[in-house]
Amino acid sequence: MGVIRKTQSVSLVLNEFEKNSKAISAIELVKRLDDKINKTTVYRLLDKLEDDGLLHYFLDSNGVKWFAKCKICSKSKHHDVHPHFQCTDCGIVDCLEIKITIPEIPNRKVVNSQILVLGQCDLCLQ
Repeated sequence: MGVIRKTQSVSLVLNEFEKNSKAISAIELVKRLDDKINKTTVYRLLDKLEDDGLLHYFLDSNGVKWFAKCKICSKSKHHDVHPHFQCTDCGIVDCLEIKITIPEIPNRKVVNSQILVLGQCDLCLQ
């Protein structure tokens, strides 16, 4: 299903990802845009932007859905197969720019894989 046109709502959502290179939880995005877009529209747009290859998502240790900008993805295929890091102290979540190769699994077709690394971020280590 993808984003057909770049509406004001789409621009508002994408602008939040332009402000910061870190991942944003769907919950946080709803809070940030509460006075401009309703909750249902935010969730619908996140799904459409993910379908279009502009955003990718992953689940944190609590099952909360986070989104981050894609770099080289397209409508037909997501190429952002990388792990994500969540700080167990401050909760910050971001993409790890390291290459991960998902092995072939006999008699299975892998369509998605998520790796979440938990630990302390550089700020919390200080």
